Amino acid sequence: MAFEITITSDAEAQLKSLPTRDRRTLEAALLKRLKDEPKTPTKAIKRLRSHPFAEFELRVNDLRVLYNVEGNEVILLVVGRKVGNKLIVKGQEFHGHKDNPSESTGSGPEGDNE
Repeated sequence: MAFEITITSDAEAQLKSLPTRDRRTLEAALLKRLKDEPKTPTKAIKRLRSHPFAEFELRVNDLRVLYNVEGNEVILLVVGRKVGNKLIVKGQEFHGHKDNPSESTGSGPEGDNE
């Protein structure tokens, strides 16, 4: 079964901020690795344990893509570069839900009415 790859607007901007060579390498890996078996753990695909933001990580050299799988759809959430033990996204260290919960893929500040 072929999966449909969807990219969030944040992830698309992050992908476009990469140098052309890295972007092409990553795009080829996305099609090769995530089209047919995005949930199968390999050296390139890792299931993230207890991560509230994303369920899976695709590794391509020092590039990383955090994504979720919903039905037959792969949703790309974050594109960045691994530097040491940090994920750098558009020049800044990525902390996901820790720093900016309102900047996640949710609908914004609505929902916290209590």
